[in-house]
Amino acid sequence: VQLQASGGGLVQPGGSLRLSCAASGLIPGRYATGWFRQAPGKEREWVACVNGGVPRTYYEDSVKGRFTISRDNAKSTVYLQMNSLNPEDTAVYFCAARSTAGCGTQPGLYRSWGQGTLVTVSS
Repeated sequence: VQLQASGGGLVQPGGSLRLSCAASGLIPGRYATGWFRQAPGKEREWVACVNGGVPRTYYEDSVKGRFTISRDNAKSTVYLQMNSLNPEDTAVYFCAARSTAGCGTQPGLYRSWGQGTLVTVSS
C-alpha cells in the first residue's frame, strides 16, 4: 500500500486548502483512512477519518465545522477540505490507512502512511 499526500502550502488566516491522499495497492473504499497532523515540538494528533464501506466521517473537536473529509473511490483518493484556517492549524499533515474498515484515533492503529504535506497558516 502506498499513500501520496499533497495539497499543502502557505495560506492566510481564514483561508482554505484542500489536501489529497492518493492510494495505490488497496481496494478503494474498503479501509478506513485518516488524516493526522504534527506541529513542531508536538505529538502527532488525529484530525479526521472516513471509514471503509459506508463513508461515515469523524472529526477531532477543534476542526469540527471547519474541515471535511471525503472519499472518491473511483480515484482512490481521500480529501481533506480545510476552511477557516488559523495559525494553530499549522503542521505537517499525514494521511494514513488502516487494515480494517473502522476508524481510530491512535496512530498505532494505522498500517500505512503517506509522506506528509506541510500546511502553514500565517499572515
